Amino acid sequence: MTQKNDITALIGAFLVTATLVGVGFWWLTQKLRVNLINLQPTNTSPNSNKQTGSQFTQTGYNLFSEVQNVPSGVFNYGGSTSWAPIRLVADSELQAARPEFRLRYVEPVGSAPGSGTGIRMLIRDQLAFAQSSRPILDSEFQQAEQRGYKLKQVPVAIDGLAVAVNLSLNIPGLTLDQLRAIYTSQVTNWQEVGGPNLLIKPFTRPVTAGGTVELFVEDVLRGSPFGKTVRTVSTTTDALRELAKSPGGIYFASATEVVPQCTVKPLPMGRRPGEWVPPYQEPLIAPAQCPSQRNQLNLVGFQSGQYPLTRNLYVVIKQNGRVEEQAGEAYANLLLTGQGQEAIAKAGFVKVR
Repeated sequence: MTQKNDITALIGAFLVTATLVGVGFWWLTQKLRVNLINLQPTNTSPNSNKQTGSQFTQTGYNLFSEVQNVPSGVFNYGGSTSWAPIRLVADSELQAARPEFRLRYVEPVGSAPGSGTGIRMLIRDQLAFAQSSRPILDSEFQQAEQRGYKLKQVPVAIDGLAVAVNLSLNIPGLTLDQLRAIYTSQVTNWQEVGGPNLLIKPFTRPVTAGGTVELFVEDVLRGSPFGKTVRTVSTTTDALRELAKSPGGIYFASATEVVPQCTVKPLPMGRRPGEWVPPYQEPLIAPAQCPSQRNQLNLVGFQSGQYPLTRNLYVVIKQNGRVEEQAGEAYANLLLTGQGQEAIAKAGFVKVR
């Protein structure tokens, strides 16, 4: 009787254990199933894994013909005057290789062309994308967001600001602090910065003229206004003409506009006295040898950052999910190809890659 009871108890214990194991296995599989479900993407849209052009910039292409997602049609663009050589050289090559992607430069109405003007026109839907010689301002980001989209900037070239003086002026160079003092009228005689006893005549384009002047005010003047001795001229051409006939003159502009000139002298710049880095490749070409020979940009100094007045040139893209965004991404990607970077170098700028 005792043996029978023992067998019955053993069977009961086995059944209880099997039930517990079964329940435990069921609970474990359900728990794992829940965890696996929770690991799945919550967005089940068919396009949820699709990358758009606004999320990345294509790299590694060598030829214009290799770039993907280039839209067909006519696309308005414009902006910085410093981009003019790129529009002349690189864009013409780009158009020949990709005729379906037609670019139309648009002049602003009622205001001077420039980076700020181009970005304003982009925000107001007058351009498909813009060209800028300075970064996007916080206020411009905010204006775009108020209209329901974001702005993106893609650096495609390196440029520098060059400071030019009259050919007759004998001075080894200027520091950024000295340049600031000249343009805020704290220094008014060249003798105060190591030059001859001669009044300084600083020239600038209007602050509203574009990214070059805006960048100079922000980075060199640190937000201070131009001094009372600074004379405003309309264009770089006018400024260079005035500089050529003013022994005490000084002017700043994009290095590509200043360095090759025959009638003025580009000036070495430094962060500290004596640490002069020229914006041109040494030795300096004598005026008598120009224009058969012209000064070339100091590419190494610009690319390494040794030259203290360098900047990026940007393609500004409107991230609105429409064809304008696709066009801006395509334009940036085309300029970042090996062929595009070579064209940028031919236009007188420094490659970013």
